[in-house]
Amino acid sequence: MSVFLGIDVGTQSVRALCFDVESKSVVAQASSPLEMISRDDGTREQHAQWWISGLRSCMESIDKDIRQSIKAIGVSGQQHGFVPLAADGSVLAPVKLWCDTATSVQCDQITQSFGGLEKCIAETGNAVLPGYTSPKILWLKQNHPELYQQLDTVLLPHDYINFYLTGERVMECGDASGTGLLDVRNRNWHSAMLAAVDSDRDLSGCLPQLVSPESFIGSVRDKTASELGIPAGTPLSCGGGDNMMSAIGTGNIIPGRLTVSLGTSGTMFAYSDQPVIDQQGSLAAFCDSTGGWLPLLCTMNCTVTTELTRNVLGVSLPELDDRINRVPPGSAGVVTMPFFQGERTPNLPKGQGCIFGLNQTNYTADNLLRSAMESAIFGLRSGLDAFRAQGCEITSARLTGGGANSAAWRQIVADIFDVPVSVQINDEGAALGAALQAAWVHEQGPLTKASLQSLVDQVLETDLSRSCDPNPQHVPIYAECYERYQTHLGAVMALYQ
Repeated sequence: MSVFLGIDVGTQSVRALCFDVESKSVVAQASSPLEMISRDDGTREQHAQWWISGLRSCMESIDKDIRQSIKAIGVSGQQHGFVPLAADGSVLAPVKLWCDTATSVQCDQITQSFGGLEKCIAETGNAVLPGYTSPKILWLKQNHPELYQQLDTVLLPHDYINFYLTGERVMECGDASGTGLLDVRNRNWHSAMLAAVDSDRDLSGCLPQLVSPESFIGSVRDKTASELGIPAGTPLSCGGGDNMMSAIGTGNIIPGRLTVSLGTSGTMFAYSDQPVIDQQGSLAAFCDSTGGWLPLLCTMNCTVTTELTRNVLGVSLPELDDRINRVPPGSAGVVTMPFFQGERTPNLPKGQGCIFGLNQTNYTADNLLRSAMESAIFGLRSGLDAFRAQGCEITSARLTGGGANSAAWRQIVADIFDVPVSVQINDEGAALGAALQAAWVHEQGPLTKASLQSLVDQVLETDLSRSCDPNPQHVPIYAECYERYQTHLGAVMALYQ
C-alpha cells in the first residue's frame, strides 16, 4: 500500500482519512465530534485542545498496521479561525471560528482605518468581513488586552495542527487569504492592513512565514508520533484551508470546474490561473493551495437551515427526501431567509431567519422543509452570477459535503443553477484533498501543476448513479422563484444592517 493521511479539523468534527493511491481507495477513516461555545452576541468558539483530543481519538481507532504504513500527512482546517499563541506555544484564548459574528464592529473599524471598502478590495483583493481573522485580532486587543500583549504568533486552525505535529509555525497563502491581511495578487502580508488592525504595534512579527505548497514543511516529532501511533519523522505537506483542500479533493485545480460544498456553510469555488477580484465584494479573492487562485463565495447557512427545520418538525434524515419530493419546486410560494447564524453573503452578521409567503393553504411541514432546502441554494446562486460576471465560464458543478448525499438536494442544485451536477465516488472532500496534496509532494521528480492534475485525474472518479441534469420544466420555475427570493432579501436587508 501507498498510504497518505489526510486530517480535517472541521466545525463539527475532526476527521482522519487514510487513502491508498495505488488502489484508489480509502483504507481507513475515523471521526470525532466537536462541541461549540455559542453565545447570543454571535460568539462561536472552540478550544484548540479539543482538536488535538479529537485527532488522538481518531488515530486510536485506525488499525495499527495502517498507521505504521503512512508515508506522508496533509492537514485541512476550517478557515479564518484565530489561534493566538504565546511565545512558549500555549494557546492564549478560545479560538474564534469562521462563523463567529461578534466582531462586526471591529470589521467596520478596520475598514474605516484602512480607507474604506473600495480601497480594501482594490489593495488586498478582499473586504474585511465578519468571520475573517483580522477583526478577531482587534477584538482580542480590545476585550483582553492582557492576553493581546502576550500574543506571539497568529495561526489558523490547520496551522495549529501542523504546529502540534511538527513544531513549525508557518502558513500557506490559500488559508492566509482568509485572514484579510494578505495581498492576494502578490502573495505577501499587506503592511497597511496590519497597521489598520493595530497602528501601535507591528503585527508582522506575529505572522508566520508563508510557505510554498510544493515542499514539505517538516516532519512529525517523536513525542507526537508516539501519541498518534505513526512513524516518527513522517513528512508533512503545508496543507491548507478546508476549501482549498476540497478543491484538490474534487479535482478543481484547472479552470472551468465549479465545486459546491453543501455543509454547515455553503461554499462554491472555481480555480483560476490569475487573481479574480470582485469589486462588488461578492466573491472572496482567495489564493488556492497549489499556486493558483480560488475565487470563492461562502454563505454561513446551508445544511444548518434544513437541520433546524427538520428537527423542529420532527422529520428524520432518512425520510427527508421523500417529504421534499411531495412538494413541487418553489414550495407553493413559501420563501425562507436562512440567516440563522447571521450571514456573510449577503453581509448581514446580525441577520436572522425569516419565512415569507405563508397562507392558510401552503403553511405545511413539507413546504417549510423544501423552502429551507431551496433557500440555501438561492443564497449560493448569487455566487454563480458573480462568477459569470467575472468571466468564469461555468458549465457544470461537482457537489461535496453532507448535503450532496441527498438526491433531492442534488436535483434542486441542478435546477436552480441550470447546469449538470456530479458527485464523486470518493466523496471525501477536504480530508481527501489533504491526503492527495501530501501524496503529490511525496512524488519523486519535478512537482508541477500537471503532475498534480495527473494524480487527481487518476484517483477521482465520478459516481454516475448520483449525477443529474437540470429538469427543463423546473428551470424556468426556479428562475421566477429566485427573483422572488431576491425581492424578499431586499426587504429584509434594512432590518438587519
